[in-house]
Amino acid sequence: MRAKLLTTICVLAIGFGGASSGFAAENGGPLETAADALVVRPACLAATVVGSVVFVVALPAALLSKSVKKTANTLIGKPAYATFTRPLGDMEALKD
Repeated sequence: MRAKLLTTICVLAIGFGGASSGFAAENGGPLETAADALVVRPACLAATVVGSVVFVVALPAALLSKSVKKTANTLIGKPAYATFTRPLGDMEALKD
């Protein structure tokens, strides 16, 4: 079961990894774009995976406090946006 889940996550990460790579931010220079592609995106992907694990662990507490949407957005939504949707080289979007 773990192997299938890990394989699915890796396939999705590879598949979605190039989804926004064609959209470079207008304000980012070549150094920012390269740093984003080589350092920031993999770190954001790792944050998304770790956030997903933490979310599953924290889900019972979030259910009791009725804060599932806020918890999911904080632990999964924001890192996933920074990984898959944010324009390449747009470091300003990371501050939100």
